[in-house]
Amino acid sequence: MTPAPTLAFDLDGTLVDTAPDLTAALNHALAMLGRPPVPPESVRTMVGQGARRLLERGLAATGPEEAVPALIEAGLAHFLAHYRANIAARSRPFPGADDALDWLAARGIGLAICTNKPEALTHALLEALGWHGRFAAILGADSRPWKKPDPRHLLDTIAAAGGAAATSAYVGDSPTDAATAAAAAVPFIFVTHGYCEAAPATLSAQARIDHFSELAAALEKVQPAFSAAAKGPLR
Repeated sequence: MTPAPTLAFDLDGTLVDTAPDLTAALNHALAMLGRPPVPPESVRTMVGQGARRLLERGLAATGPEEAVPALIEAGLAHFLAHYRANIAARSRPFPGADDALDWLAARGIGLAICTNKPEALTHALLEALGWHGRFAAILGADSRPWKKPDPRHLLDTIAAAGGAAATSAYVGDSPTDAATAAAAAVPFIFVTHGYCEAAPATLSAQARIDHFSELAAALEKVQPAFSAAAKGPLR
C-alpha cells in the first residue's frame, strides 16, 4: 500500500512567528549575564539551530569576551526558564497557516513537525496555540541522537507520520531547512516570511511561497504525489 502524501514543516519562522518570545527570552538571559540586549530584528536572523546556538549568537553580538562553556550554560538556564514561562505570550501563527493546515488535513495529507526546538517546548507551544493533535508526528532537537541538518531528522519525522520520503515534501524558512531537505532527497518549499539569515536566492528550493495561500500550487509543482490530493482553492 502506497503511503499517503506527507508534508513536514519546520516550526519557528515557518508556521509560527516565535521571534518576539525568543527575543524576550534571549535578552532576559543576556541581562542576567550582564550583557546588553539584542535588537528584535537581529534575533530574527539568529534563530534556526536551537536555543544554545541562539544564545551563542547573542553573546557574540553583545561582547568581545569569549563565550566560554560555563557562560553559555548559565545563560541557557536563564533563557529556557524564561521561555518556558512565556512560550506563547506573543507568538502567533503566520497568516494563512491555520487555514492551510485545515485544508491539508481535509485532503488526507499527513502533517508533521521537524524542528530544532526541544520536543517538550515544541509540544508546549503547540498546546498553547490550540494545535494539539494537528500533527501525526512531532520530532524536536532532542527526539533523536541527531537533528537538522542531519537528513535522518527529517526522514525519521516523515516515517513517524506514516509517510515515505518519495511521497513527501518539507516546508521551511532557513538554510538549515534547505540543507536538510536536500540531504534527505525530499522536495523543499521555502517560505519567505521567516528567519532566513542568507539571501533567499542562494537557497536550493523547488518552490518559494510568500503566503500560505500559495501552498497548494507549490505542492503540485514539487511533488507528484500531492497532485491528486491538493485540489480545491486554498485562501
